[in-house]
Amino acid sequence: MTTQRPRGFSTTAIHAGQEADESTGAVVTPIYQVSTFKQDGVGGLRGGYEYSRSANPTRAALEECLAALERGSRGFAFASGLAGQDCVVRSLVGPGDHLVVPTDAYGGTYRYVNRVARAHGVEHTVAPMADVAAVQAAIEPGRTKLVWVETPSNPLLGVADIAALAAVAHEAGALLVVDNTFATSYLQQPLALGADIVTHSTTKYAGGHSDVVGGAVVVAQEVGVAAYADAAERIAFHQNAIGAVSGPFDAWLVLRGLKTLAVRMERHCDNAERIVEFLSGHDAVSQVLYPGLAGHAGHEVAARQMRRFGGMVSFRLRRGEDAAVKACAAVSLWTLGESLGGVESLIEHPGRMTHASVVGTALEVPGDLIRLSVGIEDVEDLIDDLREALDIHG
Repeated sequence: MTTQRPRGFSTTAIHAGQEADESTGAVVTPIYQVSTFKQDGVGGLRGGYEYSRSANPTRAALEECLAALERGSRGFAFASGLAGQDCVVRSLVGPGDHLVVPTDAYGGTYRYVNRVARAHGVEHTVAPMADVAAVQAAIEPGRTKLVWVETPSNPLLGVADIAALAAVAHEAGALLVVDNTFATSYLQQPLALGADIVTHSTTKYAGGHSDVVGGAVVVAQEVGVAAYADAAERIAFHQNAIGAVSGPFDAWLVLRGLKTLAVRMERHCDNAERIVEFLSGHDAVSQVLYPGLAGHAGHEVAARQMRRFGGMVSFRLRRGEDAAVKACAAVSLWTLGESLGGVESLIEHPGRMTHASVVGTALEVPGDLIRLSVGIEDVEDLIDDLREALDIHG
């Protein structure tokens, strides 16, 4: 096939890094469940493979696919999303350096920054990423190395202007890192908007079936700060040196999930829009947080930089935290659990679950908040289940 037109997203997801096996013709990338590889003489490596921490054919296929989907130069697959984020920080930041992180960052990310990176001499400032001027004020030129963004954010679904933040970061000599887990590479392309590095928890939408834990990092074709032109090489070195890589079977599961990412995300978005419509009309609900709503503070930015608005919905209850906790426990079809992005619908209370680690900090979330990961079930069933729980406990 020869064409000047770039291949579409689903075509790329199904084919990038996944040529038919040369020896057997297998159309699905094999699971190379192996730790070491035979060498043809000392240093005579077949395809560059010697030990699976350094490289594995299944992981290599996933990494090529991830890079292609994000339109980056190089992709890296990790044992978890946090392992990937840790590798980015260790590769590009040192003692005495400074980060700017969101006021509503994922609890695990903030725990890492606040308790792990800080213990190694890396300082940080929290800033509202929707306010470009506030981010600019938080940056310390010459000391700030990374501006860290989640958009939409977890769990308040705040939206940040990626292009504007990239310009501000680059002007100060810092790189812009975007956690693209909520939006996915299908709905949003941060590197095309000026970001330098994208991270994912592939546990979520990329894998899509709640059966794998993994992470990804993708580096732009050209980063916006000359001093970091070798960012991909630095990350590759640290990935191997630290060793928190994705195993072959986990890489295979994520690669399989990516093949259906586009069609799943369309259904997630369809269902989320219906759920938002229902919640917006329920008396027990005081506020619905969803970028697709015209009244959302980041709606115009989200409409400009996202294909659609995603499958994550958060809302607050008028009767407070106790009602929110009881409503979460009262559903039967929605699964009470952490994580997100699977085909099944999940409900959780962030203040006591995913974001319990930030209680008492500037990142503490409201106690009356409920977060939904809207799955791909029949949406009428999801609405009926929510309605019953809210009618009783809301």
